[in-house]
Amino acid sequence: MPLRQYVYFALSSRRVTAQEITDLLGIEPDETRVINPRRLPADPAKPFCQVWKVVCREPGLCVDEQIARVLSRLRPKADRIAELMKQFNSAEDEEEPGLEARLEVVRYFNDDDEQQGEAGQPQEREKHNLFGWALDREAIDFLAATGAYLDVDEYDMTPAPPSD
Repeated sequence: MPLRQYVYFALSSRRVTAQEITDLLGIEPDETRVINPRRLPADPAKPFCQVWKVVCREPGLCVDEQIARVLSRLRPKADRIAELMKQFNSAEDEEEPGLEARLEVVRYFNDDDEQQGEAGQPQEREKHNLFGWALDREAIDFLAATGAYLDVDEYDMTPAPPSD
């Protein structure tokens, strides 16, 4: 079964910009994203926010290996991330967090376009079992120390059968 997956650690906020997060942490993100940049009327499903990400999209790695790569870049700043989470989430009158941290795992199963090499041959990485993964104690400790949560999104990309 073809599989494409990637992992990222994100800090997101409606009050703190991605550039401010970069300045406060001293780490350049791999990606940033602005959701609803013009601050149009709030859509509860997609409120305005900025997202700062450190990402591993390297193919052929298990999820735990991708997580290890992302967290190895962030561990030296774990205390600073925890401080920022406390600083921006300390206001008792705020209904929503000022800063949110998450470790995101995204997996696409049966994604034939991404896993096939030339002439439809399976690529070398399919020989390595990518399906199973686990969080090790260091990853759990990092999430706990920084106040981050784990979010896992998995999508079945199997084409729908033709309708009659």
